Amino acid sequence: MAEHRSAPGPRGVRAEAVIDLAAVRHNVAVLAAAAPGAALMAVVKADGYGHGAVPVGRAALEAGATWLGVCTLDEALELRGAGIGAPVLSWLHLPDEDFAPAVGAGIDLSVASRAHLAAVVDGARRAGRTARLHLKVDTGLSRNGAAPADWADLLDDASKAAAAGECEVVAVWSHLAHADVPGHPMLDVQAARLTAAWRAAVDRGLSPIRHLANSAATMTRPDLHLDLVRPGIAVYGLDPLERPVGSSPLRPAMTLAARVVLVKRVAAGEGVSYGHAWVAETDTTLALVPIGYADGVPRRLNFDGRMRVLLGGRLRPVVGRVCMDQVVVDCGPASGEPDGGSEVAVGDRAVLFGPGGGGEPTAQDWADELGTLHYEVVTGVHGRRVRRTVVDGTAAAGPADEPRTTEASLDGFRA
Repeated sequence: MAEHRSAPGPRGVRAEAVIDLAAVRHNVAVLAAAAPGAALMAVVKADGYGHGAVPVGRAALEAGATWLGVCTLDEALELRGAGIGAPVLSWLHLPDEDFAPAVGAGIDLSVASRAHLAAVVDGARRAGRTARLHLKVDTGLSRNGAAPADWADLLDDASKAAAAGECEVVAVWSHLAHADVPGHPMLDVQAARLTAAWRAAVDRGLSPIRHLANSAATMTRPDLHLDLVRPGIAVYGLDPLERPVGSSPLRPAMTLAARVVLVKRVAAGEGVSYGHAWVAETDTTLALVPIGYADGVPRRLNFDGRMRVLLGGRLRPVVGRVCMDQVVVDCGPASGEPDGGSEVAVGDRAVLFGPGGGGEPTAQDWADELGTLHYEVVTGVHGRRVRRTVVDGTAAAGPADEPRTTEASLDGFRA
Protein backbone atom coordinates (compact mmCIF):
# COMPACT_ATOMS: atom_id res chain seq x y z
CA MET A 1 0.00 0.00 0.00
CA ALA A 2 1.23 3.49 -0.80
CA GLU A 3 2.46 5.40 2.25
CA HIS A 4 0.99 8.80 1.33
CA ARG A 5 -2.59 9.49 2.25
CA SER A 6 -4.26 12.82 1.74
CA ALA A 7 -5.47 14.58 4.86
CA PRO A 8 -9.18 13.97 5.43
CA GLY A 9 -11.53 16.90 5.25
CA PRO A 10 -13.58 18.10 8.25
CA ARG A 11 -16.16 15.58 9.36
CA GLY A 12 -19.57 16.15 7.78
CA VAL A 13 -18.33 18.77 5.31
CA ARG A 14 -18.78 17.85 1.65
CA ALA A 15 -17.22 20.92 0.05
CA GLU A 16 -15.64 24.02 1.49
CA ALA A 17 -13.87 27.21 0.58
CA VAL A 18 -11.17 27.81 3.17
CA ILE A 19 -10.34 31.49 3.64
CA ASP A 20 -7.01 32.29 5.28
CA LEU A 21 -7.17 35.65 7.04
CA ALA A 22 -3.42 35.62 7.63
CA ALA A 23 -3.01 35.77 3.86
CA VAL A 24 -5.43 38.72 3.71
CA ARG A 25 -3.46 40.60 6.35
CA HIS A 26 -0.21 39.81 4.55
CA ASN A 27 -1.59 41.15 1.28
CA VAL A 28 -2.93 44.33 2.83
CA ALA A 29 0.44 44.95 4.45
CA VAL A 30 2.14 44.52 1.06
CA LEU A 31 -0.30 46.98 -0.52
CA ALA A 32 0.04 49.51 2.28
CA ALA A 33 3.83 49.38 1.95
CA ALA A 34 3.49 50.01 -1.79
CA ALA A 35 1.48 53.20 -1.15
CA PRO A 36 2.92 54.66 2.05
CA GLY A 37 1.70 58.18 1.37
CA ALA A 38 -1.95 57.28 0.80
CA ALA A 39 -4.81 55.90 2.84
CA LEU A 40 -5.91 52.39 1.83
CA MET A 41 -9.44 51.25 1.05
CA ALA A 42 -9.84 47.46 0.93
CA VAL A 43 -12.62 46.63 -1.51
CA VAL A 44 -14.92 43.93 -0.11
CA LYS A 45 -17.79 44.10 -2.61
CA ALA A 46 -19.46 40.90 -3.86
CA ASP A 47 -19.20 39.45 -0.34
CA GLY A 48 -15.48 40.02 -0.30
CA TYR A 49 -15.00 38.61 -3.81
CA GLY A 50 -16.52 35.38 -2.48
CA HIS A 51 -14.26 35.32 0.60
CA GLY A 52 -16.65 36.91 3.11
CA ALA A 53 -16.94 40.68 3.40
CA VAL A 54 -17.12 40.87 7.19
CA PRO A 55 -14.14 38.65 8.14
CA VAL A 56 -12.03 40.01 5.29
CA GLY A 57 -12.97 43.58 6.16
CA ARG A 58 -11.97 43.09 9.77
CA ALA A 59 -8.67 41.46 8.80
CA ALA A 60 -7.90 44.23 6.32
CA LEU A 61 -8.51 46.92 8.94
CA GLU A 62 -6.28 45.06 11.39
CA ALA A 63 -3.50 45.06 8.76
CA GLY A 64 -3.55 48.76 7.99
CA ALA A 65 -6.54 49.52 5.76
CA THR A 66 -8.50 52.52 6.99
CA TRP A 67 -11.47 52.34 4.59
CA LEU A 68 -13.64 49.60 3.12
CA GLY A 69 -15.32 49.77 -0.29
CA VAL A 70 -18.47 48.03 -1.54
CA CYS A 71 -20.85 48.25 -4.47
CA THR A 72 -24.35 48.26 -2.96
CA LEU A 73 -26.16 49.82 -0.03
CA ASP A 74 -27.00 46.38 1.38
CA GLU A 75 -23.32 45.44 1.32
CA ALA A 76 -22.43 48.60 3.21
CA LEU A 77 -25.16 48.14 5.80
CA GLU A 78 -24.05 44.54 6.34
CA LEU A 79 -20.64 45.84 7.45
CA ARG A 80 -22.24 48.34 9.81
CA GLY A 81 -24.53 45.64 11.14
CA ALA A 82 -21.47 43.56 11.97
CA GLY A 83 -20.13 46.38 14.10
CA ILE A 84 -17.53 47.72 11.65
CA GLY A 85 -17.27 51.46 12.22
CA ALA A 86 -14.52 52.35 9.74
CA PRO A 87 -15.35 54.59 6.75
CA VAL A 88 -17.24 52.62 4.09
CA LEU A 89 -17.84 53.79 0.53
CA SER A 90 -20.76 52.39 -1.50
CA TRP A 91 -20.70 53.36 -5.15
CA LEU A 92 -23.29 51.87 -7.49
CA HIS A 93 -26.95 52.73 -6.96
CA LEU A 94 -30.19 53.56 -8.68
CA PRO A 95 -31.44 57.11 -8.06
CA ASP A 96 -34.73 55.75 -6.68
CA GLU A 97 -33.12 53.77 -3.85
CA ASP A 98 -33.75 54.84 -0.26
CA PHE A 99 -30.54 56.47 0.91
CA ALA A 100 -31.75 57.51 4.36
CA PRO A 101 -30.61 54.31 6.16
CA ALA A 102 -27.15 54.49 4.58
CA VAL A 103 -26.75 58.19 5.40
CA GLY A 104 -27.96 57.49 8.92
CA ALA A 105 -25.34 54.75 9.26
CA GLY A 106 -22.56 57.08 8.17
CA ILE A 107 -21.96 55.36 4.82
CA ASP A 108 -20.06 57.39 2.20
CA LEU A 109 -21.97 57.44 -1.07
CA SER A 110 -20.77 57.86 -4.63
CA VAL A 111 -22.80 60.21 -6.80
CA ALA A 112 -22.55 60.48 -10.60
CA SER A 113 -25.56 62.55 -11.67
CA ARG A 114 -27.74 65.44 -10.54
CA ALA A 115 -30.74 63.12 -10.10
CA HIS A 116 -28.64 60.78 -8.01
CA LEU A 117 -27.41 63.68 -5.89
CA ALA A 118 -30.97 64.90 -5.32
CA ALA A 119 -32.00 61.45 -4.11
CA VAL A 120 -29.09 61.27 -1.67
CA VAL A 121 -29.82 64.77 -0.36
CA ASP A 122 -33.44 63.75 0.17
CA GLY A 123 -32.21 60.75 2.14
CA ALA A 124 -29.98 63.01 4.21
CA ARG A 125 -32.91 65.28 5.07
CA ARG A 126 -35.02 62.33 6.18
CA ALA A 127 -32.14 60.84 8.15
CA GLY A 128 -31.38 64.17 9.79
CA ARG A 129 -27.70 63.75 9.02
CA THR A 130 -25.19 65.22 6.58
CA ALA A 131 -24.45 62.92 3.63
CA ARG A 132 -20.81 62.17 2.82
CA LEU A 133 -20.36 62.25 -0.96
CA HIS A 134 -17.72 61.01 -3.39
CA LEU A 135 -18.44 62.69 -6.72
CA LYS A 136 -17.53 60.36 -9.54
CA VAL A 137 -16.33 61.66 -12.90
CA ASP A 138 -15.96 59.55 -16.02
CA THR A 139 -12.32 60.01 -17.06
CA GLY A 140 -12.32 57.48 -19.89
CA LEU A 141 -13.77 54.14 -18.82
CA SER A 142 -17.16 55.23 -20.24
CA ARG A 143 -18.95 53.34 -17.54
CA ASN A 144 -20.22 55.01 -14.36
CA GLY A 145 -19.37 58.61 -13.52
CA ALA A 146 -20.55 62.01 -14.70
CA ALA A 147 -19.69 62.92 -18.27
CA PRO A 148 -17.35 65.92 -18.59
CA ALA A 149 -20.19 67.99 -20.08
CA ASP A 150 -22.31 67.35 -16.96
CA TRP A 151 -19.58 67.86 -14.37
CA ALA A 152 -20.05 71.59 -13.83
CA ASP A 153 -23.79 71.22 -13.17
CA LEU A 154 -23.15 68.36 -10.72
CA LEU A 155 -20.58 70.47 -8.88
CA ASP A 156 -22.98 73.42 -8.72
CA ASP A 157 -25.69 71.28 -7.14
CA ALA A 158 -23.22 69.65 -4.75
CA SER A 159 -21.85 73.05 -3.71
CA LYS A 160 -25.35 74.31 -2.91
CA ALA A 161 -26.15 71.20 -0.89
CA ALA A 162 -22.85 71.52 0.97
CA ALA A 163 -23.55 75.18 1.76
CA ALA A 164 -26.94 74.14 3.15
CA GLY A 165 -25.29 71.57 5.40
CA GLU A 166 -27.00 68.69 3.61
CA CYS A 167 -23.81 67.07 2.31
CA GLU A 168 -20.07 67.06 2.60
CA VAL A 169 -18.08 66.49 -0.59
CA VAL A 170 -15.44 64.08 0.68
CA ALA A 171 -13.82 63.08 -2.61
CA VAL A 172 -13.64 63.31 -6.37
CA TRP A 173 -12.82 59.96 -7.90
CA SER A 174 -12.79 57.72 -10.97
CA HIS A 175 -11.97 54.22 -12.27
CA LEU A 176 -9.03 53.27 -14.48
CA ALA A 177 -9.48 51.45 -17.78
CA HIS A 178 -5.97 50.03 -18.34
CA ALA A 179 -4.37 49.69 -14.90
CA ASP A 180 -3.12 46.16 -15.64
CA VAL A 181 -0.87 47.69 -18.32
CA PRO A 182 1.19 50.13 -16.21
CA GLY A 183 2.70 51.94 -19.20
CA HIS A 184 -0.53 52.45 -21.09
CA PRO A 185 -0.87 56.13 -22.08
CA MET A 186 -4.54 56.20 -21.09
CA LEU A 187 -3.56 56.09 -17.42
CA ASP A 188 -1.93 59.50 -17.72
CA VAL A 189 -4.91 60.85 -19.64
CA GLN A 190 -7.30 59.67 -16.92
CA ALA A 191 -5.13 61.08 -14.16
CA ALA A 192 -5.07 64.48 -15.88
CA ARG A 193 -8.84 64.44 -16.36
CA LEU A 194 -9.39 63.55 -12.71
CA THR A 195 -7.11 66.36 -11.59
CA ALA A 196 -8.98 68.84 -13.77
CA ALA A 197 -12.30 67.69 -12.30
CA TRP A 198 -10.90 67.94 -8.77
CA ARG A 199 -9.59 71.45 -9.38
CA ALA A 200 -13.01 72.52 -10.60
CA ALA A 201 -14.42 71.29 -7.27
CA VAL A 202 -11.75 73.14 -5.31
CA ASP A 203 -12.50 76.30 -7.28
CA ARG A 204 -16.06 76.12 -5.92
CA GLY A 205 -14.78 76.16 -2.35
CA LEU A 206 -14.96 72.40 -1.80
CA SER A 207 -12.10 70.42 -0.20
CA PRO A 208 -12.29 66.88 -1.57
CA ILE A 209 -9.57 64.26 -1.67
CA ARG A 210 -8.82 62.33 -4.89
CA HIS A 211 -8.71 58.59 -5.49
CA LEU A 212 -8.09 56.60 -8.65
CA ALA A 213 -5.73 53.64 -8.12
CA ASN A 214 -6.99 50.04 -8.05
CA SER A 215 -4.87 46.97 -7.20
CA ALA A 216 -2.62 47.14 -10.25
CA ALA A 217 -2.02 50.87 -9.99
CA THR A 218 -1.37 50.56 -6.26
CA MET A 219 1.42 48.11 -7.01
CA THR A 220 2.91 49.71 -10.12
CA ARG A 221 2.03 53.42 -10.40
CA PRO A 222 2.96 55.45 -7.31
CA ASP A 223 2.17 58.64 -9.19
CA LEU A 224 -1.50 57.60 -9.19
CA HIS A 225 -1.76 56.87 -5.46
CA LEU A 226 -2.99 60.42 -4.72
CA ASP A 227 -4.82 60.53 -1.36
CA LEU A 228 -6.36 57.06 -1.27
CA VAL A 229 -5.82 53.74 -3.06
CA ARG A 230 -8.57 51.16 -3.59
CA PRO A 231 -7.10 47.65 -4.01
CA GLY A 232 -9.61 44.89 -4.58
CA ILE A 233 -8.42 41.60 -6.06
CA ALA A 234 -4.91 41.96 -4.61
CA VAL A 235 -6.37 41.95 -1.09
CA TYR A 236 -7.31 38.33 -1.74
CA GLY A 237 -3.85 37.41 -3.00
CA LEU A 238 -4.69 37.21 -6.68
CA ASP A 239 -2.09 39.12 -8.64
CA PRO A 240 -3.57 41.84 -10.89
CA LEU A 241 -0.55 41.45 -13.17
CA GLU A 242 -1.11 37.67 -13.32
CA ARG A 243 2.40 36.86 -12.14
CA PRO A 244 2.84 33.13 -11.43
CA VAL A 245 3.10 31.55 -7.99
CA GLY A 246 6.52 32.29 -6.52
CA SER A 247 7.07 35.58 -8.32
CA SER A 248 4.23 37.56 -6.76
CA PRO A 249 4.47 39.11 -3.29
CA LEU A 250 0.80 38.25 -2.73
CA ARG A 251 -0.63 35.11 -1.09
CA PRO A 252 -3.95 33.71 -2.36
CA ALA A 253 -6.43 33.45 0.50
CA MET A 254 -8.94 30.92 -0.86
CA THR A 255 -8.60 27.16 -1.12
CA LEU A 256 -11.51 25.24 -2.68
CA ALA A 257 -11.73 21.60 -1.63
CA ALA A 258 -14.22 18.75 -1.38
CA ARG A 259 -14.23 15.28 0.16
CA VAL A 260 -14.34 12.04 -1.78
CA VAL A 261 -17.74 10.34 -1.37
CA LEU A 262 -17.09 7.13 -3.33
CA VAL A 263 -14.15 5.17 -4.72
CA LYS A 264 -14.79 2.48 -7.31
CA ARG A 265 -13.11 0.38 -9.95
CA VAL A 266 -14.19 0.48 -13.59
CA ALA A 267 -13.08 -1.75 -16.42
CA ALA A 268 -11.35 -0.71 -19.61
CA GLY A 269 -13.85 0.50 -22.18
CA GLU A 270 -16.33 1.96 -19.69
CA GLY A 271 -17.49 5.52 -20.32
CA VAL A 272 -17.59 8.12 -17.58
CA SER A 273 -20.13 10.91 -16.97
CA TYR A 274 -22.66 12.37 -19.40
CA GLY A 275 -22.09 11.73 -23.06
CA HIS A 276 -19.13 9.42 -22.34
CA ALA A 277 -16.71 12.15 -23.39
CA TRP A 278 -14.06 10.08 -21.63
CA VAL A 279 -13.68 6.30 -21.85
CA ALA A 280 -11.28 4.33 -19.66
CA GLU A 281 -8.42 2.93 -21.72
CA THR A 282 -7.42 0.49 -18.96
CA ASP A 283 -8.92 -0.82 -15.75
CA THR A 284 -8.77 2.10 -13.33
CA THR A 285 -9.97 3.56 -10.03
CA LEU A 286 -12.34 6.51 -9.92
CA ALA A 287 -13.05 8.89 -7.05
CA LEU A 288 -16.34 10.79 -6.92
CA VAL A 289 -16.03 14.33 -5.56
CA PRO A 290 -19.31 16.15 -4.67
CA ILE A 291 -18.85 19.57 -6.19
CA GLY A 292 -19.98 20.78 -9.60
CA TYR A 293 -21.15 23.67 -11.69
CA ALA A 294 -23.93 24.54 -9.22
CA ASP A 295 -21.13 25.27 -6.75
CA GLY A 296 -18.84 27.29 -9.02
CA VAL A 297 -16.91 24.64 -10.99
CA PRO A 298 -17.59 25.69 -14.60
CA ARG A 299 -18.81 22.88 -16.85
CA ARG A 300 -16.58 24.05 -19.68
CA LEU A 301 -13.51 23.74 -17.44
CA ASN A 302 -13.05 20.10 -18.43
CA PHE A 303 -14.26 20.05 -22.01
CA ASP A 304 -10.66 19.54 -23.10
CA GLY A 305 -9.87 17.07 -20.33
CA ARG A 306 -7.15 19.18 -18.67
CA MET A 307 -8.72 19.84 -15.26
CA ARG A 308 -6.68 18.46 -12.33
CA VAL A 309 -7.18 18.20 -8.58
CA LEU A 310 -4.66 17.51 -5.83
CA LEU A 311 -5.71 14.22 -4.24
CA GLY A 312 -3.68 11.57 -2.50
CA GLY A 313 -0.50 13.63 -2.73
CA ARG A 314 -0.47 14.22 -6.46
CA LEU A 315 -2.32 15.90 -9.28
CA ARG A 316 -4.97 13.68 -10.81
CA PRO A 317 -7.16 14.34 -13.84
CA VAL A 318 -10.87 15.02 -13.71
CA VAL A 319 -12.42 12.78 -16.36
CA GLY A 320 -15.72 13.15 -18.16
CA ARG A 321 -17.99 16.14 -18.00
CA VAL A 322 -18.27 18.36 -14.94
CA CYS A 323 -21.80 17.78 -13.61
CA MET A 324 -24.10 20.00 -11.61
CA ASP A 325 -23.22 18.26 -8.34
CA GLN A 326 -20.04 16.26 -8.87
CA VAL A 327 -16.84 15.55 -10.72
CA VAL A 328 -15.04 12.25 -11.30
CA VAL A 329 -11.30 11.90 -10.74
CA ASP A 330 -9.19 9.20 -12.38
CA CYS A 331 -6.91 7.78 -9.69
CA GLY A 332 -5.44 5.01 -11.84
CA PRO A 333 -4.11 1.77 -10.43
CA ALA A 334 -2.14 2.38 -7.22
CA SER A 335 1.60 1.80 -7.43
CA GLY A 336 2.31 -1.91 -7.07
CA GLU A 337 -1.34 -2.71 -6.49
CA PRO A 338 -3.02 -4.55 -9.35
CA ASP A 339 -6.46 -3.98 -7.86
CA GLY A 340 -5.84 -0.23 -7.40
CA GLY A 341 -7.50 2.29 -5.14
CA SER A 342 -5.19 2.14 -2.13
CA GLU A 343 -3.94 5.73 -2.43
CA VAL A 344 -7.39 7.31 -2.20
CA ALA A 345 -10.26 6.58 0.17
CA VAL A 346 -13.71 7.91 0.96
CA GLY A 347 -13.39 11.08 3.03
CA ASP A 348 -10.06 12.17 1.53
CA ARG A 349 -9.75 15.85 0.66
CA ALA A 350 -9.46 16.84 -3.00
CA VAL A 351 -8.10 20.36 -3.53
CA LEU A 352 -9.55 21.98 -6.64
CA PHE A 353 -7.53 25.19 -6.35
CA GLY A 354 -5.52 27.01 -3.74
CA PRO A 355 -2.40 29.12 -3.21
CA GLY A 356 -0.30 26.75 -5.31
CA GLY A 357 2.47 26.15 -2.81
CA GLY A 358 1.52 22.51 -2.34
CA GLY A 359 1.38 21.73 -6.03
CA GLU A 360 -2.38 22.21 -6.35
CA PRO A 361 -3.95 24.19 -9.20
CA THR A 362 -4.53 27.89 -8.62
CA ALA A 363 -7.39 30.22 -9.44
CA GLN A 364 -5.11 31.67 -12.12
CA ASP A 365 -4.73 28.20 -13.64
CA TRP A 366 -8.50 27.93 -13.87
CA ALA A 367 -8.72 31.40 -15.39
CA ASP A 368 -6.12 30.49 -18.01
CA GLU A 369 -8.06 27.36 -18.96
CA LEU A 370 -11.34 29.26 -19.14
CA GLY A 371 -10.02 32.34 -20.91
CA THR A 372 -11.22 34.60 -18.11
CA LEU A 373 -9.96 36.38 -14.98
CA HIS A 374 -9.20 34.92 -11.56
CA TYR A 375 -11.81 37.44 -10.30
CA GLU A 376 -14.52 35.38 -11.97
CA VAL A 377 -13.17 32.13 -10.55
CA VAL A 378 -13.29 33.11 -6.87
CA THR A 379 -16.49 35.15 -7.04
CA GLY A 380 -18.12 32.22 -8.85
CA VAL A 381 -17.75 29.90 -5.85
CA HIS A 382 -21.22 29.98 -4.38
CA GLY A 383 -24.23 28.07 -3.14
CA ARG A 384 -25.35 26.79 0.23
CA ARG A 385 -23.59 23.47 -0.37
CA VAL A 386 -20.13 25.03 -0.20
CA ARG A 387 -19.22 25.91 3.36
CA ARG A 388 -16.95 28.87 3.90
CA THR A 389 -14.43 28.08 6.62
CA VAL A 390 -12.45 31.00 8.00
CA VAL A 391 -8.98 30.10 9.27
CA ASP A 392 -5.93 32.01 10.37
CA GLY A 393 -2.38 31.20 9.39
CA THR A 394 -2.58 28.00 7.34
CA ALA A 395 -1.35 29.41 4.03
CA ALA A 396 2.30 28.65 4.78
CA ALA A 397 1.47 25.11 5.87
CA GLY A 398 0.15 24.09 2.48
CA PRO A 399 -3.38 23.52 1.20
CA ALA A 400 -3.33 19.76 1.78
CA ASP A 401 -3.19 20.25 5.54
CA GLU A 402 -6.45 20.22 7.42
CA PRO A 403 -7.30 23.85 8.27
CA ARG A 404 -7.35 25.13 11.82
CA THR A 405 -10.60 27.02 12.24
CA THR A 406 -10.31 30.16 14.34
CA GLU A 407 -13.72 31.66 13.68
CA ALA A 408 -17.15 30.16 13.28
CA SER A 409 -17.66 28.69 9.84
CA LEU A 410 -20.27 30.33 7.68
CA ASP A 411 -22.63 28.11 5.76
CA GLY A 412 -23.13 29.20 2.19
CA PHE A 413 -22.04 31.98 -0.10
CA ARG A 414 -24.11 34.93 -1.13
CA ALA A 415 -23.89 35.06 -4.90
